[in-house]
Amino acid sequence: MHDFPDALAVVRATAPDEPVTLVRPHAAERAARFFVENFRGKTLYAVKANPSPALLRTLWRSGVTHYDVASIAEVRQTRSALPQAKLCFMHPVKAESAIAEAYARHGVRTFSLDSHEELEKILRATDHAADLDLFVRIRVPSDHAQLSLAAKFGAQPYETAKLLMATRQASDGLGICFHVGSQAMTPHAYVAAIERVRAAIVEASVLVDYIDVGGGFPSIYPGLTPPPLEQYFDTVYRAYWDLPISYSAELWCEPGRALCAEYNSIIVKVERRRENELYINDGAYGALFDAAHIGWRFPVKLLRGDGEPDKAELAEFSFYGPTCDDLDHMAGPFLLPADTKVGDHIEIGMLGAYGSAMRTQFNGFGTNGCFVVADEPMDSLYRGGNVVPAADNVVAIGKR
Repeated sequence: MHDFPDALAVVRATAPDEPVTLVRPHAAERAARFFVENFRGKTLYAVKANPSPALLRTLWRSGVTHYDVASIAEVRQTRSALPQAKLCFMHPVKAESAIAEAYARHGVRTFSLDSHEELEKILRATDHAADLDLFVRIRVPSDHAQLSLAAKFGAQPYETAKLLMATRQASDGLGICFHVGSQAMTPHAYVAAIERVRAAIVEASVLVDYIDVGGGFPSIYPGLTPPPLEQYFDTVYRAYWDLPISYSAELWCEPGRALCAEYNSIIVKVERRRENELYINDGAYGALFDAAHIGWRFPVKLLRGDGEPDKAELAEFSFYGPTCDDLDHMAGPFLLPADTKVGDHIEIGMLGAYGSAMRTQFNGFGTNGCFVVADEPMDSLYRGGNVVPAADNVVAIGKR
């Protein structure tokens, strides 16, 4: 990958006709160090958010030693990139062959489950191994999250006690895990979830060795500015400290978005303007899945060539992606200079989480290149008082 000072330098040097991805390793390093140094427990990176081997190695160098993998493909890829990492297979429903391969070939000893059927499957696949750490996932509300994860996985309260007792008998280490949903906008989401953990432990009367509060730790986007992450960490730790658990128990978390959102942005090109609709060369089937299907608003910059300030007023735009599909539409609104025109390049920020991971080649479209840039991401939770609010971080750079 080539190195550039910023997105504008990329446009000046390459004038890309296809989307290009920008990588900011320093942003991922900063996020990882923040979690490692401030979360009073073990940080597992949720690989599904962005499985880039370069990112995995960046997080490893920054102190993240545990990785939440959700498929045998992620197990293989992460083990290949990080031979010494601890891999935790935290998907509650897995193929028996995947469990067997993960255990026998890749050294995985940590698995999650939310049913007796899955427990039995894990035991069969590992030949009733005596060195398993097994986590029972319980269902908790997603009321405070932008994207609910409350429907698909998690043992219900009426079935949790028996499952915990059976898992305790089968495991070397017993854990309880949950997920409050993606982009949880208040720390209190974890308080309600941990109260369910308390009730489950009391009812089952089992010794618990791990509490895994899952993901949900937010990043910052236009219109979505969460409290400081320190408030989340303090709230989680206070609630955890009061649980009836082993004196040697460990607290875990599984951030995905919070570790990698600031790692990537993309540069797109305007191919057509129809009133306040911009036709760009990436979209719903590329890096902008969340913008299309969930209504996520990402920060944007207009990149123009000679560095002169753009004096045009801002206007609200929506985007159409490059495919032949009407669903390839991002409503926004995205604030850009009112004189934005065909041929302009736009940087779209905060796409490190799920942007690259969910990209497809539908209709033959895709990215054309990847560049490392040295400037700051378009917003950050990790720069204290220097943070520019996302709603204001919509500017033009230069003027052609």
